[in-house]
Amino acid sequence: MTEPFDILISGGGMAGAMLAHQLLQHAGLKVALIEQQAQASPSKSSFDSRSIALSQGSIGMLKNWGLWSLLAPHASPIKTIAVSDKGHFGKTYLQSSDYQLDALGQVIEVEHIGTVLHQKLQPYEAQGRLIWFRPDGITAITPSLDLQQVQLKSGVSVSCRLLVIAEGGASLSRELAGFALQSDDYGQTALIANIGLQGPHQGKAFERFTPTGPLALLPLTQQRYSLVWTVAPERAAALMQLPEADFLAALQSEAGYRAGVFHKAGQRALYPLTLRRASEAARHRVALLGNSLHNLHPIAGQGFNLALRDIYSLVLLVQSMPAQLGDYVFTRAYQQLREPDMQQLILYTDALVRLFSNSSRLIALGRNIGLSGLNYCSGLKSQLAHFAMGLTPLKHIEQRLLQLGFSAPQRQREGA
Repeated sequence: MTEPFDILISGGGMAGAMLAHQLLQHAGLKVALIEQQAQASPSKSSFDSRSIALSQGSIGMLKNWGLWSLLAPHASPIKTIAVSDKGHFGKTYLQSSDYQLDALGQVIEVEHIGTVLHQKLQPYEAQGRLIWFRPDGITAITPSLDLQQVQLKSGVSVSCRLLVIAEGGASLSRELAGFALQSDDYGQTALIANIGLQGPHQGKAFERFTPTGPLALLPLTQQRYSLVWTVAPERAAALMQLPEADFLAALQSEAGYRAGVFHKAGQRALYPLTLRRASEAARHRVALLGNSLHNLHPIAGQGFNLALRDIYSLVLLVQSMPAQLGDYVFTRAYQQLREPDMQQLILYTDALVRLFSNSSRLIALGRNIGLSGLNYCSGLKSQLAHFAMGLTPLKHIEQRLLQLGFSAPQRQREGA
């Protein structure tokens, strides 16, 4: 068995690698990553590369972490968000200029984030401060008072003061660690693809609610949109089989022409949509993070932003209570930092799904009055915008940290 690690992270994807990068900024920590995939060379982004939307709050964190200057050249700003209800009068708009911001958020392909993290972690590997176990995975977890004992598929046994599970929604280690999982199938499937435009999108994003679920178009570089089209599973399967021209015609009919004229569709992928969340964020010397902790509906594009706040919270606690890393006080504090944020965002996204998928005429009238009314209620609209941009949740995390008796975090933004 190797010497105990301070923190063992199971899952070397974006969330796990981002956490490792942040932890390694602090001297003295011994960190290891367990990753099921063999090491892969960073690849250049293609037309079909998957993307994520980063809120303004997330961009602030990435600036504080010294990463945004490397990511910004590959991102496309969201300057305007147009929200509408298909077949109804309700519409509302959010504009960055209303909040004295250059953008409400940014859209970036995940491969660019992976490449930057790969580059950033290499020096720590060379210094021996970061150890990778790959391709590998956890087969058994045995808790003790001061350590978690972890058995790997490779036959290696390791131990750590804190085990962080960041494996994604289908995490096996989450079950091995004794966490229960709550699950609610939406009966919807998200069709994901990148769409080429005949003209520039000018930083406009569109969220259109339809009877089968929301259709979102997010601005990407190179005159493209990132499409998330929520439909019934049967229709999703049919859309996957359509020739490109027929698929584009169906999408244009559903989205209308306010977003522009579509002329190219990239590879399509399907994702069944289920709300999942673990019963707890942490237990004795184990913490969950990202999709291993919460899987949300993509209706508001908040999944990875919530994961970044998981990372932010965990790193703040590592900084604030290094001597108590992984003990009851530490894991309890992590639970208290994450629970309100998760609960609020789950309620928000779940309510949107159910409200806008409801065929009741009375409910449709009410939601459309609400949508249109936002344009005349600047205070309420501002509150909603700050919540969607991740600014309000970050403020609440920092307030909660002070309530727990810790100092407010220091902000050291990168120069670029």
